[in-house]
Amino acid sequence: MSTWHRCSIRGRLTVVAGAVMALLCTAVAVFALVTVREAAVEYRTRQLVAQAVDMGKQIRQSGVSPQLPSGAPNEAVQVFDPAGTLVAATSGFLAREPPITNLRPDVDSYAVARLCDLRAFPGQCKIVISYPLHKASGVWWLNMAVADVPWYVGPQLLIPLAACWLLLVGATTVGTYRTVSKTLEPVGAISGKLAQITASDLGHRVPVPKYQDELRDLAEIANKTLDRAQSAVEQQLRFASDASHDLRSPLAAMRVQIEEALMYPREANWPRTANALLSSVERLQDLVTDLLQIARLDAGISGRRDPVNLTGLVTFELDRRPRRVAVIRHLTPGVMMNGERIGLTRLLNNLLDNAERHADSAITVTLTLESDTAVLKVSDDGEGIAPDQREAVFQRFTRLEASRIKDTGGTGLGLPIARQIAETHGGTLTIEDSPRGARLVLRLPGYAAPPTDHARLPAEV
Repeated sequence: MSTWHRCSIRGRLTVVAGAVMALLCTAVAVFALVTVREAAVEYRTRQLVAQAVDMGKQIRQSGVSPQLPSGAPNEAVQVFDPAGTLVAATSGFLAREPPITNLRPDVDSYAVARLCDLRAFPGQCKIVISYPLHKASGVWWLNMAVADVPWYVGPQLLIPLAACWLLLVGATTVGTYRTVSKTLEPVGAISGKLAQITASDLGHRVPVPKYQDELRDLAEIANKTLDRAQSAVEQQLRFASDASHDLRSPLAAMRVQIEEALMYPREANWPRTANALLSSVERLQDLVTDLLQIARLDAGISGRRDPVNLTGLVTFELDRRPRRVAVIRHLTPGVMMNGERIGLTRLLNNLLDNAERHADSAITVTLTLESDTAVLKVSDDGEGIAPDQREAVFQRFTRLEASRIKDTGGTGLGLPIARQIAETHGGTLTIEDSPRGARLVLRLPGYAAPPTDHARLPAEV
C-alpha cells in the first residue's frame, strides 16, 4: 500500500483541496501576469513610437548632434545617414558600429519589434523601432531601443499576487482541515463506541449526530444492526439454554432408569426398562432431529426447488400411516408450487402431527388455490389456542399447558420449524379463528396444473 493510501481521510482531503486551490490560484496569477504584461508591452511600445516621432521632429528641425541624450536607463538611440553611417548615438553607443536593429521598413512607415540577444545587447530583450527621417539629403534612419517588460511586469504586481496566492492556498488548506475534522468527529465517536462492544456486552449504542446527514444515517443503521445482533445473540442464548434443558431431561430419565435397574438387577423388569429407555431415546432422537433442522434453516441451507404437486403430496402424507383420529379432507386437484420437497414434507407432517395430538375425534384438512396462492388449512376439534397465545406457539421450545398434559414427549419445535420452512418458500403460517379447536393456515405461492394432468396429479409425489 502506498504512502498516500496510508494517510488519513482528513490528510488526503486537505492535500487535495490545497492542491486544487493552488492550481486555480496559479492559473489566475498566470492569466493576470500575461494580461498585464501584454498591456504594459503595448503601452511601452506606444511610448517608444511617440518618442521616435518627437526625436525625429527635433532632428529635422535642429539637426543632429553626435551625442544624443538618453531619456531613460537602458534606452539606446542611433541615427544613420542615407549611406548607412552611424552619425549620432546615445552615450556609450557612438563607437559601436553594429546597428541596434537591421529592420528597414518602407520609407513612408516604421517598424517595431521585440528582439532578444541583439549584438548590441547580448542576453537582453528589447523593444526596438526603426523610424525613417526624410531630409533634403535623403532618408535618414532612427533606431531606438528600450528594455522589454519582464515576465513578472514588476514587484508592484508580483508581490500582491504572491501574497494572495499564499493567503488563498493557506486559508483553503486550514479551512478544509478544520471542516473535515469537524465532520469526522461523529465517526471517531462511533468508532470509539463500537470498539467497546464485545460478544458478551452488546448493550452499547453509537451516538447519533444531531444533523440530518449521511453520518446520522450511518449511526442509525449501525444501531439497528446492533439491535438485530443483540436480539440474535439473546435468541441463540435462549435457544442454547432451552435445548440443553430439553436434552438433559430425557438423558436424566434414562440415567435414573438405568441406575435403578442396576441397583436391583434381580428385581428389575428389564423389558419394561428397555421400553422406557426406548421411549426416552425416541424423544431424544426427535429433539436432535429438530435441532438439526433448525440449524439448517438458520444457516439458510435449502435443497433444490422443483415443481411440487401439493395436492398429491398432501394426499400421500395423509395416506402414508393411520391416524388415531378421523381425517376429513377437502383437496382441490391440480394445486402446484415450486419448492423443496423434503422441507414441504416436514412442514406438512408437523402440521398434521400437531393437529392429531390436540384433536378429540377428528382433524380437517382443506387445500384450495386462491389466485396465485395455495391455501392449506389444518383444523382440529380440540381445546384450541387462545388469541393471545397464537404467536407464542411459534416460538422455539414453547409448549402450552394443554400441550404438556396431552403430550409429555413433545419438543416445542414443530410449529416454529413449520413456520420457518413456510417463510423460506415465500409463504406464511398463521393461526386463525375456528368454531372449535385450532385452525392453522398455510399460504404458499402456487399455481394450477394443466387440466389434462389433474387426473393423475394426486398419485404423484
